[in-house]
Amino acid sequence: MRRLRKVKIVATLGPASNDYATIRALFEAGADVFRLNMSHGDHDEIRKRHEIIRKVESDLNRPIAILADLQGPKLRVGTFANGEEELVPGAKFRLDLDEAAGDVSRVRLPHREIFEALEVGSSLLVNDGKIRLTVEECGKDYANCVVVVGGTISNRKGVNVPDVLLPLAALSEKDRKDLEFVCELGVDWLALSFVQRPEDVWEARELAKGRAAILSKIEKPAAVKAYAEILKASDGIMVARGDLGVELPVQNVPPIQKRLVRAARAAAKPVIVATQMLESMIDSPVPTRAEVSDVATAIYEGADAVMLSAESAAGSYPIEAVTTMNNVAIEVESDPTYLEVIEASRTVKRETVADGIVAAAREIAEATDIKAICCFTQSGTTAALVARERPRVSIIAMTSLVGTARRMSLTWGLHCVVTGEVDRFKTAVLNAAKTARDYGFATVTDQIVVTAGVPFNVPGTTNILRVAPCDERLISRSDPE
Repeated sequence: MRRLRKVKIVATLGPASNDYATIRALFEAGADVFRLNMSHGDHDEIRKRHEIIRKVESDLNRPIAILADLQGPKLRVGTFANGEEELVPGAKFRLDLDEAAGDVSRVRLPHREIFEALEVGSSLLVNDGKIRLTVEECGKDYANCVVVVGGTISNRKGVNVPDVLLPLAALSEKDRKDLEFVCELGVDWLALSFVQRPEDVWEARELAKGRAAILSKIEKPAAVKAYAEILKASDGIMVARGDLGVELPVQNVPPIQKRLVRAARAAAKPVIVATQMLESMIDSPVPTRAEVSDVATAIYEGADAVMLSAESAAGSYPIEAVTTMNNVAIEVESDPTYLEVIEASRTVKRETVADGIVAAAREIAEATDIKAICCFTQSGTTAALVARERPRVSIIAMTSLVGTARRMSLTWGLHCVVTGEVDRFKTAVLNAAKTARDYGFATVTDQIVVTAGVPFNVPGTTNILRVAPCDERLISRSDPE
């Protein structure tokens, strides 16, 4: 099985995609990565979904990446005596630590950290930004506000504080328990919510102890400001446009998305564009034209992956949503303009031997009749560097480590194959030629480019490149041993 596109598809699992038949159908329709949302479902449900994914992986003999998305701290108001109240613009409204039920003039906000960080003039957004409050006076346990945008406020609605760096860790106690659970379970990626600073990423990495790669969700203005440092600390990035659109003016989100994607590409780290991509397909078998354009835009930008959330987790048409996203990707990538845009936005980086090797591999492949670039990798770094080049030809990433193959399944253009350990370059070339033929990337009369590091099985040693025939009988006996 091979994809006919380079961008990857992330599908979230949930009540609508909870059994073997559906999860297998999602993979066959085009899902490359499955997301386990730790905000929904207990550990038994998560374990069951994990087991099903691994069963599909075994049955189809293709590595599949599993992404566990941690919930992060949830900031919510308390409860109201009447269940809800209507706030009108210009009215006064108080947030405090008093445990008494709320009314039209006040409600509990059980987060002392917010009060400690607020300043006069700070904004608070309630219920996904539908209600906007501005702080007129505040102390260590209260904030007196004026209602700028009114609406219905009800029990336990979420609160966003967009213009303040909150003294809250990205990992709640629940997140710490969930992190340990999914790492022991064997997920490949951890998505970290509520990231505000690089220290949040370092904390998660210390707890993960190398058992999963860390993907930072950029969903807060503070994360956008500290993006360079967060990107450096992370293994991957998710552009969470839904939350960004709540805490920032919506018109700011598209240019921010472009900047975040381009920086992640330059760093050779996978970047996912997420949330509300095919939102209407939760209830409809077809998307809107605007949604199709949104997906296409992320693909034209060179994002590594596009993501489905409720569409595949709780919608009525999960398989249709993946199929639609797959078809949009194939159509976009067949457009000559796509190649022009991708190549115009390529970052030239030539600082190491590996940088030079992968750049040469792309240039040779595109200048001659080469069918694929085959790279041998232990950590996945070499494959990520090849993917950063965004070559026109296919990329086959070969590794003896199943965990590496799974993690690499999130990266643009990589067809990941688990192979036996290789200790000689000639053996690597023979394996690459056979793999290219077996998966339909090349025929016996074609040529491929092979990159590897000698000595083998040592991360970070990419130092050799070979143009090789796909016919083992023509592979020279003089290949480096």
